[in-house]
Amino acid sequence: MFQRELVSILKRRLEEPRQFIQIIVGPRQTGKTTAVNQALEKINIPIHYVSADDPVLISQSWLKNEWEQARLLCESNKKEAILVVDEIQKIPQWSSIVKLMWDEDTRYGTSLKVVLTGSSSLLLKKGMSESLMGRFELLYSPHWCLKECSDAFGYTLEEFLYFGGYPGAAKQRDDIERWRRYINTSIVEPTISQDVLQMEEVRKPMLMRALFYMGAAYSAQELSYVKLLGQLQDAGNTVTLAHYLELLERAGILCGLQKFTHEKVRQRKSSPRFMVYDTSLMVLAADTTPTQVISDTVFRGHLVESAVGAYLLARSQEEGFKVYYWRDCNQEVDFVLQKGMSITALEVKSGRVKGTGGTLAFLKNYPQALCYTVGSKTCPLEDFLLGRVELFKATERQLDATPPSAMEIIGEFEDFISERAASGVLLAQVVSNVSYNDRMVRVTFNPASKGIKVGVFLSLSPFSNLAEFAGTPIAFNDRVGKWLRPEIDGVEALLDDGASLGTLTTAELYRLGTGD
Repeated sequence: MFQRELVSILKRRLEEPRQFIQIIVGPRQTGKTTAVNQALEKINIPIHYVSADDPVLISQSWLKNEWEQARLLCESNKKEAILVVDEIQKIPQWSSIVKLMWDEDTRYGTSLKVVLTGSSSLLLKKGMSESLMGRFELLYSPHWCLKECSDAFGYTLEEFLYFGGYPGAAKQRDDIERWRRYINTSIVEPTISQDVLQMEEVRKPMLMRALFYMGAAYSAQELSYVKLLGQLQDAGNTVTLAHYLELLERAGILCGLQKFTHEKVRQRKSSPRFMVYDTSLMVLAADTTPTQVISDTVFRGHLVESAVGAYLLARSQEEGFKVYYWRDCNQEVDFVLQKGMSITALEVKSGRVKGTGGTLAFLKNYPQALCYTVGSKTCPLEDFLLGRVELFKATERQLDATPPSAMEIIGEFEDFISERAASGVLLAQVVSNVSYNDRMVRVTFNPASKGIKVGVFLSLSPFSNLAEFAGTPIAFNDRVGKWLRPEIDGVEALLDDGASLGTLTTAELYRLGTGD
């Protein structure tokens, strides 16, 4: 059976010493439960697996009882065990119980590792933000990409553009109507009627559905909220539409890309460019057939652009960069990616007629940007969707015998911190600075930036010496670690007032990471 990269990542984290709760988030029907089961099959650790899918049985008391049974596995084996709770969001106030039980295990040294999954990423994220700050890591299960669909189901590029990246729908692709019913009844309707409506009070659910279908049909196109008000019945006001679009984005089915500018106020006020998270949603909303897609060059152009956008949105969640579009009068760039100070502009050559010169105009404003034309001879669409094109200049450097510069050392540490911050790790989210002087890397933490007092922050940290976390890039025998270690004597963690949170030498970090 095909296995996603998520499987190996989860396996690796579960084999590490107990540090964080692992929470698998992602849209419906992307294979979260399957990935967890595949990872567990590779681990020789006692497992207690339960599902909160039965509305009659589940309660806070039920969760406590299941947690106690998992603790018994630790006691009977005098070692570690794993508790997996599927559909955790169906338990009322689940996050407060998880916090209570997890903190008890931490206090008493119980080596129980915990994995949580759920079909509603909205409800999961609400619980995480309320109670579990500093106690979890996120693992994303995005829609499947072209490479995964090609390897698992034999998809061609054209099939992927039409049928998208839902694995459960792949079996239905020989029957278009059956496939369409699956996308609608198993994905779209449950996402809107269950996930979104359970998360927020939506006064006009029919308006939300209408907004989704219109936005999905117009994917890769820019529409102002004022124009939407004119086309949707009972539309209310622009604030309502913007809020509903935000909920659909958090549910992982439709978003509105904002215009790229360094002025945040102008970003928020810009007209959104609709973008589906999977091209199948655009095909469903437009009610079109494969033959019609081939003959309608304008629609196919938007479909190609949506496939690129969906690919970028999936990667952005895992890699911690932002996705925008750019327009200045009649000049435009389809996608602008920003990660820290790095900027990449992507123009998609999709076959539809549009203005030229957008990239050159963008470079006049942002000369430091890396630019690609996706669909050109130098950057073919299929190669891009297969992941063969690096998105940022920083990733183009090949690790070789050339010693890293100070900026490259700082860049590698910042990349690690950005990735962990995007995964929800509080320690990474409060890092305010990384510096390199006198062969020492210094990482500064500012918990006040998240409204957290220092004492509370330290109590949430699973590390007694925060240099162990900060020094992760040089702790392992991978290419980055081998390249950086000769130029670094140690890593120091600091508070923003200069107080030390711990120091470790490079040799100590290497010993902690590898056991050598």
